[in-house]
Amino acid sequence: MKTLPDPSGPATGTAAQARRAPRGVPGTWRLAVGPYAVLVPRKPLLGTAAVLVVLIAASGVHLAVGEIFVHPLDALRALAGEGTPRDVLVVERLRLPRLQAGLAVGAALGAAGCLMQTLAQNRLATPDTVGLNDGAAAFAVASVTGISTGLLPSAAALTGAATAAALTLALSGGAGRGGYRFLVVGLGVGAVFGAVTSLVLARSAADAANAAYGWTVGTLNGRDQGTVSLLAVALLLALPLGMVLGRRLLLLRLSDSVASGLGVRVRALRLAVIAVAVVLGGLAVAVAGPLGMIALAAPEAARRIAGPRAVPVLLSALAGALFTLLADLVGRTVLAPLEVPVGLVTAVVGGPYLIWLLLTTRTRRSL
Repeated sequence: MKTLPDPSGPATGTAAQARRAPRGVPGTWRLAVGPYAVLVPRKPLLGTAAVLVVLIAASGVHLAVGEIFVHPLDALRALAGEGTPRDVLVVERLRLPRLQAGLAVGAALGAAGCLMQTLAQNRLATPDTVGLNDGAAAFAVASVTGISTGLLPSAAALTGAATAAALTLALSGGAGRGGYRFLVVGLGVGAVFGAVTSLVLARSAADAANAAYGWTVGTLNGRDQGTVSLLAVALLLALPLGMVLGRRLLLLRLSDSVASGLGVRVRALRLAVIAVAVVLGGLAVAVAGPLGMIALAAPEAARRIAGPRAVPVLLSALAGALFTLLADLVGRTVLAPLEVPVGLVTAVVGGPYLIWLLLTTRTRRSL
């Protein structure tokens, strides 16, 4: 009689290595350390590296180009505190804080947009379209014009974003599968807050309305560095968490019952994703005001680079930072010395893109 090996017994060295070290599959790289190995998707990794290189180059151009041109090598020396006083003043005092704000705001909006679009399975579900921007703008304008209870504009904007998100969730019953109810309710909440902003501005004095103007269009000029630092810390914490949650969101493309059968706590996962997206989107608006279209366009570009099967949170963040820097550069240089707020640039460029997206969504694959 032939004796079969006991499956519950200790594994041989070859069998153990086979279980621990997956074999390579097409489209991936196999990274192995001893008996352990992981498979890294090749296309998303190359795309992330390419966008990162372009983002670094765009950051250098952002520091060098403007109403006063600084040679890129002089700009690097000025970052180290060397060079002429003029270069140090222009690069360190004027452009570097603006660059930091643009990178942080764009990355936060890109990551938040990717998470919300994937959760709602709808390309239009972003902080722009579910009322966060309008809620933040309404509270910030109220703070600047003296109607609120004394909150600083950045803190008021974050409060407004959280309030808009809570209202949208409560009225829609959550961002369930499909997300259309969540999206439509968010549009309504955003419209209400937009009307509140217009009413507050209409009843304010001219000086107060001018002071609040930046919070209605979105700008990176003269931003509060304390809020920028807070957003940078939030990014360091939220981006890794968002990448982990993004991998779990892939299972929600199946039905909820199948995802639950695979061990996913669907409701808890949705709430966690919404919380991360609201924190990122709210802090971004608290820094720069309502910056439209970044959260819509960056995830779309990231998915085109990484492929439809991925949830490219990190790549969306890099693309969002890149788009924000380019938009700010255009706003600073095209009509110089007149400066166009970055929010107006993204709206002008993003409007036609949104129309194209609406006209072609039905004929394209879903998330």
